[in-house]
Amino acid sequence: MYEKWFVGVDIGGTTIKMAFINQNGEVVHKWEISTNKNEKGHHIPTDIAKSIDQTLDKLDQTKSKVIGIGIGAPGPVNLKNGSIDIAVNLGWENFPLKNRLEMESSLPVIVDNDANIAAIGEMWKGAGEGAKDLVCVTLGTGVGGGIIANGEIVHGTNGAGGEIGHMTSIAEGGAPCNCGKTGCLETIASATGIVRLTMEELSSANTPGMLRDFYNEHQTVSAELVFDAAHEHDGVAIKVIDKVALYLGLALANTANALNPEKIVIGGGVSKAGDTLLTPLKEQFTRFAFPRVAQGVELVIATLGNDAGVIGGAWLAKTRLTNNHL
Repeated sequence: MYEKWFVGVDIGGTTIKMAFINQNGEVVHKWEISTNKNEKGHHIPTDIAKSIDQTLDKLDQTKSKVIGIGIGAPGPVNLKNGSIDIAVNLGWENFPLKNRLEMESSLPVIVDNDANIAAIGEMWKGAGEGAKDLVCVTLGTGVGGGIIANGEIVHGTNGAGGEIGHMTSIAEGGAPCNCGKTGCLETIASATGIVRLTMEELSSANTPGMLRDFYNEHQTVSAELVFDAAHEHDGVAIKVIDKVALYLGLALANTANALNPEKIVIGGGVSKAGDTLLTPLKEQFTRFAFPRVAQGVELVIATLGNDAGVIGGAWLAKTRLTNNHL
């Protein structure tokens, strides 16, 4: 059969990842462009449409090759009309993403939240393959969550289902979050949160070590450095990671107690820490999870990396658009 493609698109604060993906979920060609946040992100749909056209030209293909676009964007999605209620990082408010992108690209478009499409990608082709009940948490600049129950994304009543990053992880106080609350999981388990915790630790104690030496020289640290330092048994790094594992373990256990998933997939840049994070996280998760829930679930590191969102976007397009085309 003549092979058709889907376009998977994953809008991030810095880059927009895109890929042509076939009906078996295989990435045919992937690329990315910079996220243009000028004029409150007004140019983003045009940039995406132009880039699709240019890449088709480069591959010597016509638009008839493409069935449609599945796209993930940060923030709550209005599922009725495919608009984004608010995406602080992009400057969007009630932004008509579906309508604008369909107009610019002349292709049908399906929109969902970026963490949701990452969860779908991992379910279809990644660490969650074969699981119909799974929780995917992405630990990046923020903390995103996607929940799949019986093979379907949990959107909730107004599109904000799966906001694990905004579970309040500290009962009183805590650091302020972009959402307006304080003490959200995102303020602790994100890359930004890990850096903040480390800086606090370094300024409140004079513990010697690799992180202290780096901080004294550069006046800053990165989440990646914290995990590297923990690997080298740095005291400050271990203390920070133990704290992250405690609150993330508690949040994931509470989520799992409500949902009884088969897998919890940990993705995003922070997940690259692997066992340095996963080992203490599993301990804390088991401590807080209902025993039968803990027996049924497996905590795994995501396997698709930056491809999870584009593959999930393609799955959205495949499942929602193909009845009209195949």
